[in-house]
Amino acid sequence: MSTTVTSKGQVTIPKSMRNRLGIEPGSAVTFDLELDGRVVLRKVDATYPASRFESLRGCAGPGLSTDEIMAMTRGDS
Repeated sequence: MSTTVTSKGQVTIPKSMRNRLGIEPGSAVTFDLELDGRVVLRKVDATYPASRFESLRGCAGPGLSTDEIMAMTRGDS
């Protein structure tokens, strides 16, 4: 999806992106420059997990003990 920069340096954020990010008139946004040259647009008051795996933290149970895993590996009943 692309847009054109005006003579004043302005761009229009496409409607699908505004809807997805919850950007409405008066919303504050930030532009972050990544090391590879990409520019990332973020809504200022939005909260994002520290990583894409953050939302999964704590979902797994305590799991098997080492003895239980070893018994399964050996084929013990």
